[in-house]
Amino acid sequence: MIGCIIQARMGSSRLPGKVLMKIDEKYTVLEYVIKQISQSELVNKVIIATTNLEQDDVIQKVANELGIECFRGSSDNVLDRYYECAKKFSLNNILRITSDCPLIDPGIVDKVIEKYLTKDFDYVSNTLIRTFPIGMDSEIFSFDVLEKSWQNASLLSEKEHVTPYMINKKNGFRLGNIKNELNVGQLRLTLDRIEDYELIKKIVKKIGRRPIFMKDVLKLFSEEPELVKINAHIPANEGMLKSLKRDEDEKNKII
Repeated sequence: MIGCIIQARMGSSRLPGKVLMKIDEKYTVLEYVIKQISQSELVNKVIIATTNLEQDDVIQKVANELGIECFRGSSDNVLDRYYECAKKFSLNNILRITSDCPLIDPGIVDKVIEKYLTKDFDYVSNTLIRTFPIGMDSEIFSFDVLEKSWQNASLLSEKEHVTPYMINKKNGFRLGNIKNELNVGQLRLTLDRIEDYELIKKIVKKIGRRPIFMKDVLKLFSEEPELVKINAHIPANEGMLKSLKRDEDEKNKII
């Protein structure tokens, strides 16, 4: 069984409450993520994993209203949240999706899963070598890999971002990656800042079909190239860089 765990929280430092911001007249960012993922042919179960903080009670409420299972766990140690969630729901294979990817392409998700199902890999994603836009990120791994990471990860970045321990080659996991034919890894289709929000709203308004596929977005960008400029200035991987800085600060404290 392929269980998709969508991590979601209200406490984003750069754009608080972003997961429940409306993208169109009817649906929020989180609802778009769920709707896009639900079009996957290979995902069997979708679970929202939020924190046990009071501010995330609203995410539990939304999950209940949508009929989606919701797990609540650590706010800072997201690796622990994933592990405990996967254990509770007896997931053998875990697809990791973040709630700031409302345009996640279910076809790309299925390609990642298909490669993983060959059994040649412990972990497969489309991010080890980035050729897909930021916001199309999919990662899948076994419960065994998740458990080993949970047992051995020690850095703050490894716990906050779930998979850094897994993709560290020295830890010996068999890593797989899928590439896009055209390298469009510089594009941002994620939601991290207000400019991202403005772009995503425009994309959703201009593309009528559902689900929205990456090819639809790329076609729109080719027709209206000025759209790309809306969030092109935002640096990539701000969250990870922040975590790595904290790793360094902790190391210096020990020294």
